[in-house]
Amino acid sequence: MGARVRRVSPVALVRPRGAACGQPAHPSPATWQHGCVTAATHSTLFPQVPDSADAVLEGLDPEQREVATALHGPVCVLAGAGTGKTRAITHRIAYGVRAGILQPSSVLAVTFTNRAAGEMRGRLRQLGATGVQARTFHSAALRQLQYFWPKAVGGTMPRLVDRKIQLVADAAAACRIRLDRGELRDVTAEIEWAKVTQTVPADYALAAAKAGRETPRDPAEVAQLYSVYEDLKRDRSVIDFEDVLLLTVAILQDRRDVAEQVRAQYQHFVVDEYQDVSPLQQRLLELWLGERDSVCVVGDASQTIYSFTGATPDHLLDFRVRHPQATVVKLVRDYRSTPQVVRLANGLLAQARGRAADHRLELVSQRPAGPEPDYTEYADEPAEAEGAARRIHDLIASGVPASEIAVLFRTNAQSEIYEQALADAGVPYQLRGAERFFDRPEVRKASVALRAAARFGGNDSLLDEAVDLPSQVRAVLSGEGWTAQPPAGSGAVRERWESLAALVNLARDFAAARAGATLADLVAELDERANAQHAPTVQGVTLASLHSAKGLEWDVVFLVGVGEGMIPITYARTDEQIEEERRLLYVGVTRARERLHLSWSLTRTPGGRPSRRPSRFLDGLRPGSAAAAGRGGRGAAGGIERGTAPAAGAAARGTQAAPRRTQRVPARCRVCGRTLTDAGEMKLMRCDDCPSDMDEGLYERLREWREEQARLSGQPAFCVFTDRTLMAIAEAAPDDARELARIPGVGTRKLRRHGADVLAICTGQERTGEVIDG
Repeated sequence: MGARVRRVSPVALVRPRGAACGQPAHPSPATWQHGCVTAATHSTLFPQVPDSADAVLEGLDPEQREVATALHGPVCVLAGAGTGKTRAITHRIAYGVRAGILQPSSVLAVTFTNRAAGEMRGRLRQLGATGVQARTFHSAALRQLQYFWPKAVGGTMPRLVDRKIQLVADAAAACRIRLDRGELRDVTAEIEWAKVTQTVPADYALAAAKAGRETPRDPAEVAQLYSVYEDLKRDRSVIDFEDVLLLTVAILQDRRDVAEQVRAQYQHFVVDEYQDVSPLQQRLLELWLGERDSVCVVGDASQTIYSFTGATPDHLLDFRVRHPQATVVKLVRDYRSTPQVVRLANGLLAQARGRAADHRLELVSQRPAGPEPDYTEYADEPAEAEGAARRIHDLIASGVPASEIAVLFRTNAQSEIYEQALADAGVPYQLRGAERFFDRPEVRKASVALRAAARFGGNDSLLDEAVDLPSQVRAVLSGEGWTAQPPAGSGAVRERWESLAALVNLARDFAAARAGATLADLVAELDERANAQHAPTVQGVTLASLHSAKGLEWDVVFLVGVGEGMIPITYARTDEQIEEERRLLYVGVTRARERLHLSWSLTRTPGGRPSRRPSRFLDGLRPGSAAAAGRGGRGAAGGIERGTAPAAGAAARGTQAAPRRTQRVPARCRVCGRTLTDAGEMKLMRCDDCPSDMDEGLYERLREWREEQARLSGQPAFCVFTDRTLMAIAEAAPDDARELARIPGVGTRKLRRHGADVLAICTGQERTGEVIDG
């Protein structure tokens, strides 16, 4: 914890070439070194549009300016958390447009969420770069598919289904396969993964095994469900979101005239969050580009947290291999977090392993010092939730806005206990991932009322006493339920009030920024924001999973449940899965600007056995803990690299050789003696083709028991035991805990939790529910 953060001096960085349009390579220190850069931090709500192309570059640091002015050829931006990547790429687009180098209609910027695309459109509008398309991969592909379908396919395009889970349920019914709610969700996710990795049903089982996926049902069953699901879609003339990408790719591959028309429209591409690109999205990008290389990609391999959806950082890490002439810019100046938060973030990655770790970036905080991260251990989960709520209540009382506080957890199931604790403490909150702001019924009604007042306000007695725009808005919204004081308690009434209060606050800020603004001007602003999904700030503590918190930031972050079994999650077993869990915690840590609280509990319920321990990822980082065996060394510093030729080998890339692993004794089939390499076969300790001596009746009893456990715990069935593990148990029919513990997939924790029940089922005794000490 006491390790000193080394600051990178600007003169130590690779000097960028001369900027375009006569701009100096380095802006004066007053514009970026002394606090004027606002990358990834608070920004003016309604900034003035820059009056020239040169003005767009003002306030950028040297590396951001390099990104903004490198408008020709392939560009790869490796951007650490909080380093202003969105600022850099939006200024890049705006500079190109304002300088006349890029035609707005010829630029397509793609990202992964509607919120991120909306934020990009909002920033481009504020920079005076209107007319640029900023969309998600799916949105851009859907527009092209709708436009070209009559020409390329003919007839009416099939209907797009919003939720595929009902179709999966129908496929299960047709196959006479019974799925509980958790299995239904997990099978749906498997189908999505198969489609984005361009895996057909016949190849699913082999592809899943090769990828090391823990399948929710037997891979053959998942493949069967996948095949019937596809048949049902064809029969009902519907497509899903993955089909949008697949069909667009197919049309661009098969119809040269269509591909040429798309390429004539879009000449320049920008891809945000490139570490999250799936093979299917990468193929679509290649078809959009054709033989050209006018593409700028932005990403951070250390923030790859969606591999379960098919995302892979390989496309980012291999960019220089595919484009040897590419310019690579590394952004490491962290404008978001204090040195204390950044030190912890760097410490997490210093212990990481794998290819993404080889390319990690060492962040350098640009902010003044703040408090050290706080670590708290609680007796149980309710005490942890109450402790967090109590601290949050005190922070709000001291003047910290509720909207600048977040509680982040590993799974959505953890949310409920924190909702209750905050409600009991009288703290307003909002759930991240809930209904989008402009889609809320109260916001839609309020927008209609404001629009009517803007048109006919002269005849409305409510506005007689209103002397300015904020008072007019307050008067109109008072008729929709807004009051000067918030309602007591929490729940739906409080949430509606928070939505209306956000509009009132937005009107106040809008009037302060635009002298003489009218209700009609505000309505136009709301329309622009609704189109961009650029929501105003809602006053309430944010509750969010670590996955849904990506791309967001708060002054104060509470990372809760940071214990073994949750971070890393229980079902993360392989080295790759463990490293992704580490990156997930890294994402959580880097959401905090100033204060970071990490906590864990020793048991789930009061009075339970205190068997939990803090996450292994905190070893050596939290006070009093021993250092974990890690990689050590420094990550990459910031700077610019010019493209020359493809790098050859690890030495040319400047990467370290991966640490040698301890060799393991090879697993052999207990029937034929062949060496086993497949994970599923290793669990059974036999080849799939070798005869099984499984007790079918025992297997079915174990499956019924597993469904009951999954229902009680609220987890997918495969998190209790996978099908392969149940098969291995049914084949071994263990008599005691020692025999059960030898079966791959059981392990110490599951032996303690489920051992007594499993042994009772295997030996035909009555289940006791007792915990086995092992």
